Amino acid sequence: MPIQQLPSHLINQIAAGEVVERPASVVKELVENSLDAGASSVHVDIVAGGQKLIRIRDNGAGIPKDEISLALSRHATSKISSLDDLEAVVSLGFRGEALPSIASVARLTLCSKVADSQSAWQVDVNNGEVSDPGPVAHPNGTSIEVHDLFFNTPARRRFLRTERTEFGHIEKWIRRLALSRPDVAFTLTHNRRTVLQLAAATSESERLARISRICGEAFADQAIYLEHATEGIALSGWVGLPTFNRSQPDMQYWFVNGRSISDKTLSHAARHAYRDVLFHGRYPAYVLGLTMDPKGVDANAHPAKHEVRFRDGRRVHGVVSQAVEVALRETKPGGHAVVSAPVDVTGTYAQGAMPLAGPYKPGSGAVRESLAAYRALSGAAAVAAIDPDTGQAQVPPLGFAVAQIAGVYVLSENSDGLVIVDMHAAHERILYEKLKRGYDDKAVVRQPLLVPTTVAVAESEADLVEQHKEMLESLGLVIDRAGPTSLVVREVPALLKNSDAEGLLRDVLSDIAEAGRSNRVEDVCHDYLATMACHTSIRANRQLTTEEMNALLREMEMTDRADQCNHGRPTWTTITMADLDRLFLRGR
Repeated sequence: MPIQQLPSHLINQIAAGEVVERPASVVKELVENSLDAGASSVHVDIVAGGQKLIRIRDNGAGIPKDEISLALSRHATSKISSLDDLEAVVSLGFRGEALPSIASVARLTLCSKVADSQSAWQVDVNNGEVSDPGPVAHPNGTSIEVHDLFFNTPARRRFLRTERTEFGHIEKWIRRLALSRPDVAFTLTHNRRTVLQLAAATSESERLARISRICGEAFADQAIYLEHATEGIALSGWVGLPTFNRSQPDMQYWFVNGRSISDKTLSHAARHAYRDVLFHGRYPAYVLGLTMDPKGVDANAHPAKHEVRFRDGRRVHGVVSQAVEVALRETKPGGHAVVSAPVDVTGTYAQGAMPLAGPYKPGSGAVRESLAAYRALSGAAAVAAIDPDTGQAQVPPLGFAVAQIAGVYVLSENSDGLVIVDMHAAHERILYEKLKRGYDDKAVVRQPLLVPTTVAVAESEADLVEQHKEMLESLGLVIDRAGPTSLVVREVPALLKNSDAEGLLRDVLSDIAEAGRSNRVEDVCHDYLATMACHTSIRANRQLTTEEMNALLREMEMTDRADQCNHGRPTWTTITMADLDRLFLRGR
């Protein structure tokens, strides 16, 4: 065929193929427009999974009469006007393609009113034909109705799934948008039944309540609030405790400057932060928002704006990984409320155990009195902390040891009830953190290979080595390029002298290609340290004295990530007095 200019309606349908994948795509684009318009309340009404009707109503700024028809034209937008605006996008939408693309594959009605107008104005679009604006009654804001999606493209309609499945995708996007904008009220109905109704959340407790509604109470109860800012990058949100994990990465929400996205760099950074505390094959859960200079983010990297591109991905990766890792360090007995320093310490360190304290002076309360009585009978030394408000001794988070079961578990009593500790898992974490500190505080010692290893790689991978030579040497890897597709590994970290140098190099190059940096060497070294800690920690059936059990409990309280062992297994759990009373039907 000869080259020819395509008609505008066909151009819109081609664009719709990128923008409008299914009803959920329509909902996403239209709700994002509502948010860009400054709406504080958005109502989404769905009929038949969005195939029959999608209605979006908001109380935003609205569209003036003389701009309504223009809003339905391709590449017409109020959100950018120059290349500088495109390189620093602060709105969710900016291409001016959503409305005309949707109107080309559905029957669309747009009604809008601005605050200073006496009347609202409405236009209808049918098969690409836009009617003249007509006056109607409508409150301030905009309503858009999308009827009979894909009515004129039956091939696209046949690819839609069942009504239930399509509505599930819509609900998923509304939940994502509600997480990104807690200050906006959302209402979602399906076939005239209210499915989701969320009031605007402004305080931290209200935002956590919204998190609970969307992600579940279990996540909200086992999540840590994170807030970190450095180098022009701010990270905030909730990260789930390692004990709350998933079989799939289906509860990982990322928002970059308010935009819901999926990004390999951010996901890799979070996964690296959880590496020491998560059970193998499980995935963490989190809701995190990243705020940074819009000029450092390319939002125009994906047709449906699901992905972004960072100008300095390595720096973003480092900031995110460090912030999440610091938050997870406090996953230890006592949580984020750091236990006060021990007082009256008179003992000395013995075989890595915590120093033992002088006489314990309990305050009032039955639990403290029982602990004091037990200590008087057993002679067990205890570490107490002083409450800064009352000046009285506090019961530590893990309390004091009372027994050992089957040479495996330590039983302890604290202010809440009964504590059960897996002594091997707990000691394994304590030793591992000590080994890591010793390794991380020293410069990497390199070991020259007796016989350098030659590795055949792709030319692009060889180029990566030359580009990141200094970074690789800082990791303890000395690698030379022997040819266009050949590398020679000459030195490796001394701790990994017996490892597979070729496999290690390929993994490092894969990480650099994906995320711009690699923690593979550090992770492998830590794996060796974890193995050493596992083999040297307390084994089952070893009988501990009361002093040794209490020393183990005190050291757990001061060890980062002590809630889990190196393999992600929990190290301790608690049974409250209320749980025990229910178990034995007390008070009934």
